[in-house]
Amino acid sequence: MELIAIRSKEGLNIETKLNELKEKLSEVYDLEGVIALLDWDQSTYMPTGGGAARGRQIAVLEKLVHEKMTDPTLGKLLDELSPLESELPYDSDEAGLIRVARRKFEKASKVPAAFIAEFANHTAETFHVWTEARPADDFSKVAPYLEKTLEYSRQMAEFFPGYEHIADPLIDFSDPGLRTSELKTLFTDLREELVPLVKAVTDREPADDTCLTRSYPQEKQWSFGLDVIKQLGYDFERGRQDKTHHPFMTKFSLGDVRITTRLKERDLGEGLFSTIHEAGHAMYEQGITEGYEGTPLAEGASSGVHESQSRLWENIVGRSRAFWEYFYPRLQRTFPDQLKDVSLDTFHRAVNKVQPSLIRTEADELTYNLHVMIRFDLELALLEGKLAVEDLPEAWRERYRQDLGVVPPDDRDGVLQDVHWYIGTIGGAFQGYTLGNILSAQFYEAALAAHPEIPDQIRRGEFNGLRGWLTEHLYRHGAKYTADELTRRATGSPLSIDPYIRYLKHKFTQLYLEE
Repeated sequence: MELIAIRSKEGLNIETKLNELKEKLSEVYDLEGVIALLDWDQSTYMPTGGGAARGRQIAVLEKLVHEKMTDPTLGKLLDELSPLESELPYDSDEAGLIRVARRKFEKASKVPAAFIAEFANHTAETFHVWTEARPADDFSKVAPYLEKTLEYSRQMAEFFPGYEHIADPLIDFSDPGLRTSELKTLFTDLREELVPLVKAVTDREPADDTCLTRSYPQEKQWSFGLDVIKQLGYDFERGRQDKTHHPFMTKFSLGDVRITTRLKERDLGEGLFSTIHEAGHAMYEQGITEGYEGTPLAEGASSGVHESQSRLWENIVGRSRAFWEYFYPRLQRTFPDQLKDVSLDTFHRAVNKVQPSLIRTEADELTYNLHVMIRFDLELALLEGKLAVEDLPEAWRERYRQDLGVVPPDDRDGVLQDVHWYIGTIGGAFQGYTLGNILSAQFYEAALAAHPEIPDQIRRGEFNGLRGWLTEHLYRHGAKYTADELTRRATGSPLSIDPYIRYLKHKFTQLYLEE
């Protein structure tokens, strides 16, 4: 980060203090990178016997991070630098660094270090138990841990008194500034638009997706997926892909941004779209200004903005007709026996099949947000004390019956399917997925307004145009701006469901409703 010229008689002292601030923040940044490395190992290659020790290790480091982030000398530095903000342009890197660091310091200072360590140890243990409970379809095994997670989640919220709803502080960790009441209104408005569209589409004959469930050797799926994301722009000089239970992206530094995926021999879409999804997250991180390394600016603006990039690349690009006009001939060459009798039209409809289903990560674009809303409502009920953990599996099944017309046959594909409640708090995670869907269309619409040639570029397998616009307007800024500021700067408007609804109606009218 280059320091701008500061006209002040204390200029040298200010520059010194800014460098001191960055040194302190860099220690936190590097420790967080080590924690991410331990988490990644736990989710990929760690033997099962290492679970208990890994929990202790992460707890020690989380406590150390918290102590450094709440160090009184850091607070004193921020107090001394705060008046500088009025002398600097709001969009300068220095002003942004002071703003973001102060927010993190103030938030961290409200939570005791002992609680951070205790909760980190608990979540590491819970994740380990979940990896055994899900394949065994044994919710009872992890339920006591989830009870404790609920207690910790409520305690976490209580460290931030004055909230409207107990979920507000938890949501603020992932999507700063958003409240439960705002999300309820947003979800209600979105639901009113989605439900009639879902009904209109599902009343028609569903697309034939049997071509996706033929036998696809995993090693070939793996190679094809890597080729796709390399062409999209994922930099393998600064990343790699591995296998895991639940796909994720993690960052150890701006030079080491990793992704994971999972493959099924008889589900071509599972691995491919998970790979594209996580690569979308990773390209965001890889696009952050290199000078932000070592500071809290070197991360995404919010969960919603981050998810907008995974969903944009996975769905708006990866499931588009233009994308497959380029990639489908290559896919047919990779799997000639499986796809020789499948036309491009058939394949395109298959990867855009709309049908209520059990698994969120495998859900189509139209029904996906209904999965998110179910989880959001259930975690609010848990936090409010209206729903007990022991009753969660049945509540889950009933909501799926009501909202999607399907009922999980077991807990493995029901309440145990998502890892989120088993690695963090209950509350604050799932809303980001729907926010991401909404923002993905809003950002893409703005990119098309600036560069109408993007779809034609995609048809030719050229992705630099879209990625370049995203890098300029989103990626490079990291966390310097809030999600609202970033959205307004990039699109000229605040968060709106309108572009998303336009996108969905246009796409699925063409696929299903036009005669």
